[in-house]
Amino acid sequence: MTISRRKLIEPQITPFYHVINRCVRRAYLCGDDPYNGKNYQHRRGWIVNRIKQLASVFCIDVCAYAVMSNHYHLVLKIDIEQQQKLTPEEVISRWLQLFSGHPIAVDFLKEGQIAADKQQALSTLVAEWQQRLGSISWFMRCLNEEIARKSNKEDQCKGAFWEGRFKSQALLDEQALLSCMMYVDLNPIRAKE
Repeated sequence: MTISRRKLIEPQITPFYHVINRCVRRAYLCGDDPYNGKNYQHRRGWIVNRIKQLASVFCIDVCAYAVMSNHYHLVLKIDIEQQQKLTPEEVISRWLQLFSGHPIAVDFLKEGQIAADKQQALSTLVAEWQQRLGSISWFMRCLNEEIARKSNKEDQCKGAFWEGRFKSQALLDEQALLSCMMYVDLNPIRAKE
């Protein structure tokens, strides 16, 4: 039986995770596709740019990454301290960089205050968004959805682009972290990509 990610990802135990996601249906993430003769190298730029954008919004640091022909690797660190220090204004402005905002939050940002009857709703929204800004699941969702949409549009098809949500592995000590980062950095060299 599978275990929910909430139980698998415990930033209090370890903030470092190795994350992998793979394409399905022989789709090419980047590089030369020998089946149809197309070059998808530009997709590497899509992924790198999106990773940079998400790293600036989320309280998650990207320690290492590798984009391969049909999958990618990330080594991520959840920055709990940064997440907890965010002010309500910072939480809302970060969230609005990725998603359309709730009218109460947008009004609060514009005016700097909110009516007393809407304060509880705003506090609930801010708490939820602040939790999500430190969530690997939300980080990966934002990354994978955009890449899948662009790729499917380019390939003129519909349906799943990724094999599954993503796979993650906790890196419990410094040795595991260094070994994983070396593996991720050397993966393209080993695969000659």
